[in-house]
Amino acid sequence: MSNCEQCIVRQFNALKTLSKDELVRVSNCKTSRTIKKGETIFEEGEIINGVYCIKDGICKLSKLSPNGRDQIVKLVVKGDLLGQRSLIGNESANLSAVALNDMEVCFIPKKEIVDDLSKNPEFCHSMLEQMAKDLRESDNIIVNMAQKSVKHRIADILIYIHESFGINETGFLAINFSRDDYANLVGTATESAIRILSQFKKEGLISTSGKMIKIENLQKLKSVE
Repeated sequence: MSNCEQCIVRQFNALKTLSKDELVRVSNCKTSRTIKKGETIFEEGEIINGVYCIKDGICKLSKLSPNGRDQIVKLVVKGDLLGQRSLIGNESANLSAVALNDMEVCFIPKKEIVDDLSKNPEFCHSMLEQMAKDLRESDNIIVNMAQKSVKHRIADILIYIHESFGINETGFLAINFSRDDYANLVGTATESAIRILSQFKKEGLISTSGKMIKIENLQKLKSVE
């Protein structure tokens, strides 16, 4: 188990503002675990009582709608903190978190985070900045849902995955989503997502192998409206 002060991941989140002594204290009380692909980290309505630091891997945050549909709200990646809003708001988790691939996470108990928030203004400010960024992203998602076509939104998510996570050794997107996941990411029916992806394939924008997708014409994909 690595020490927090030696972990490069903390440079990507609010933990970078902690002093050496604070990092040593956090490191002594954190727990590390491996989470397998498809495993739930926490469920909507659960009391988390701490913050997860993503050391490696990707998970999806989603919310179950009244009709039973799983709406994906955000992808959480290496370097992100998970659960800080629930902790600071002193509320149960508003979303569920499920691993999209094998993950390594560290869990920091609530007491340690609250102590640092009260004693370290820079840490507090950094946490608030991240939550403000999350709210801004949520605003953008709402606007995109209202103003962009489903076709445009699916093109956007393919571009986002390509630019954020890259490709594997065979040129396919490094992150493989099911067609249901693509539908849930953009807020449409699975049938619509399948139809649009098939259209992209016919137009030469993408190619597929099973559920894997390869972008064949990135510039043309960026011009989809």
